[in-house]
Amino acid sequence: MTQRAISEIANEIQQDWKNVNYGAKPYLEAMKELRSVDDNFYEDSAESVIAYFLGNARSWKGETAKRIKLELNNLIK
Repeated sequence: MTQRAISEIANEIQQDWKNVNYGAKPYLEAMKELRSVDDNFYEDSAESVIAYFLGNARSWKGETAKRIKLELNNLIK
């Protein structure tokens, strides 16, 4: 399976998570600017942006959330 662009994942998150947590929102916005884990968002690595998003996305629940969180975790391992 080919790896999806981080921006593509971020767009799916936004479609599913209607009321994004205020702590996760800036990281979700940053993820929209990233293609791969090798990218940077200004001074932050894509890995740190994803990690901070996941840390602030605990209130996002459901099957889509579970699947995407696993996908994101696998990107930063």
